[in-house]
Amino acid sequence: MNTSYEVQKSRNGLGVFATKIISSGEIVMEYHGQLFTREQLPYPYNAEEDHYIQIGPNVYMGPSGKADDFVNHSCDPNSGLIFENNRIQLKAIRTLQAGEEINYDYSTTMDEAGIQDFGDWEMDCNCGGATCRGAITDFSFLPDSVKEKYIELAIMPEYIVNQLSITPATID
Repeated sequence: MNTSYEVQKSRNGLGVFATKIISSGEIVMEYHGQLFTREQLPYPYNAEEDHYIQIGPNVYMGPSGKADDFVNHSCDPNSGLIFENNRIQLKAIRTLQAGEEINYDYSTTMDEAGIQDFGDWEMDCNCGGATCRGAITDFSFLPDSVKEKYIELAIMPEYIVNQLSITPATID
């Protein structure tokens, strides 16, 4: 059993919390789940019950039944998803303290703008952060400064980075 995190009650239902200090750059967990196409997702999509994340242009990972299903969103995240060697892992982007909720910005994987029944999808944000945007939306709707920050942190999937005109030196 991994002792660096555990699922607990959170301000937004269940969440994942650090049980010890997690250093910046440390891999927190790996994501697992069955793969689906957009057409196979539940419709209508219930953001509170359906734990799917976009991992490609038309590929989504379904729930695993494990802790990765309960990592909540934040507009000021302490972690981010990295996509390497056919693996999806959650990496700390700053040092997390024991007891701190682990989170990432859901918008970093969303590339659905302009797709019928998906392009206008958004979810109210309840992260409570000082920089809360009020809504979780497609990556393309994020402010440029936020996009640049996430790209520089290398927590962006290739299918989104390849569409951008922003290409910092940290991205190969």
